[in-house]
Amino acid sequence: MIVIAHLSDIHLDGDRRAADRTRAVMEYLDKLPYDLDAVLVSGDIADHARDGEYEEAAELLGSRHPLVVCPGNHDDRAAFRRGLLAEPAPSADPVDQVLRGEGFVLAVCDSSVPGEDHGFLEESTLSWLDGILAGTSRETPVLVAFHHPPVPLNVPYVDGIRQFGEERLAALVERHPHLTAFLCGHAHTAAATTFAGRPLLVAPGVVSTVRLPWEARSGASEHVHLDEPPAVAFHVIGDDGRLTTHYRVVTAPR
Repeated sequence: MIVIAHLSDIHLDGDRRAADRTRAVMEYLDKLPYDLDAVLVSGDIADHARDGEYEEAAELLGSRHPLVVCPGNHDDRAAFRRGLLAEPAPSADPVDQVLRGEGFVLAVCDSSVPGEDHGFLEESTLSWLDGILAGTSRETPVLVAFHHPPVPLNVPYVDGIRQFGEERLAALVERHPHLTAFLCGHAHTAAATTFAGRPLLVAPGVVSTVRLPWEARSGASEHVHLDEPPAVAFHVIGDDGRLTTHYRVVTAPR
């Protein structure tokens, strides 16, 4: 059995609230009696892309489990590379990473667009992903992660800044049947849908939860709940190859 914990959108900003919620989730994961195969944090690590926010992230996200972190639209690639990947001469190139675990591959793509809120996979990222998939045995499941969902989720505030140019990614999927699922964040709500014939699984937000259109009061301008607790997703690949996702709420200070 393969178990991957998935959290997203921690938005560290130097204040105690975001830090406490992130710490609560990571402590919950570290206290589990089971060794996880990976912990994925799918973007919006810093709220303002400041060096101090990434220094805080490096401390809070330290884990006994294998960890992979990707940028979101609130992140800066160079600052992310400097603060979280410890690169002495960080570039502004996409931060694409791969974790090859026991019986699975987690390919993490950078969907951020510098200076913008929407997402887009650069051609270099698509070529990199194609190479990862082509170089992985078809008997090995590959999970592909990024920050922005490539389809609408029926949440207008989120859908306007989703990942665009998704038809290029869909064309790539057709060549690789062992691409098992897509994982993303950005929406600040647990959600499940499909993209290109594969599951698309959205992690809940840590710092806040998006208010769905039918939850909002008429005329309300607030998009998020700040009083909902943080949560985490567990993506499980069973011995039979079936993918199942569970969601857990984590108790944390408000």
